[in-house]
Amino acid sequence: MSEVLTEDQKRFYEESGYLVLERHLPANVIDSIRAEIARFEKESRALTASNDRLELEDGHTSENPRVRRIRLPHTISDVMRDLMYSDHILAPARDLIGPNLRLHTTKLNMKSPGNGAAIEWHQDYAFYPHTNDDILAIGVIIDDMEPENGPLMVYPGSHKGPVYDHHADGVFAGAFLPSDVGLDPAQTVELTGPAGSISIHHGRIAHGSAVNTSARSRRILFYEMMAADAFPIMGSLTKWDGIEDYDTRMLCGEPTLTPRLKDIPIRIPQPQPDVPVSIYEIQKGLKGSGF
Repeated sequence: MSEVLTEDQKRFYEESGYLVLERHLPANVIDSIRAEIARFEKESRALTASNDRLELEDGHTSENPRVRRIRLPHTISDVMRDLMYSDHILAPARDLIGPNLRLHTTKLNMKSPGNGAAIEWHQDYAFYPHTNDDILAIGVIIDDMEPENGPLMVYPGSHKGPVYDHHADGVFAGAFLPSDVGLDPAQTVELTGPAGSISIHHGRIAHGSAVNTSARSRRILFYEMMAADAFPIMGSLTKWDGIEDYDTRMLCGEPTLTPRLKDIPIRIPQPQPDVPVSIYEIQKGLKGSGF
């Protein structure tokens, strides 16, 4: 029995690889997240370079703070940790990939008004291949998301196709150019919606986002997770410090020592470039831009 999703929604996700649930979260939850962001932006005023909590946008100053990512927000914000464990987030995930869920990572991506870096086209699965692809990301839309905000964009159905080569000059670049692999830009879909909506996208779907050209902030909180029986392939960027640590990342249900194997395409994200571990920095190795 489904907890929150209809059978039509589940079929749509299976075929298209994404889903948007409009106004899924209460307004007070979004207000609390915005207050947390303001707290971190205040903290960033004292920074001149990124650290393990906050990743700074080009042009950041103490007078005009520009934070492009809050790293692992569930570890430094009770508000975002509590939401991660709530049925608001876990119920739709359980409906799609089962009752036993393990956290991969969290991040809060922000695009400043009139700027905000683009995220080049990529597949999350290219960064962290696993033994099966019951892997998804839930995005909490914190601000009303319109086309001019640089929303998440996807190629529907691409989660059923290949894992594209995300390398440039033999080094992992974390991105690819749609024109190089035969994808038609006319087929993209923008995942827009009012604040409080959530997007869900499959780990293998091709996606990216353009620059924020609006006068408003564009902020999305991502919770990335997988079925507990999806285990990382050697060479993946998934953090691995042993099974005891891995099992502390269970979000709900029961862990297992029996990986489920699925016959799906895999590429290993190696060798890594000699840059900080950040999609923004890794993607600078791409020759050209998809936006």
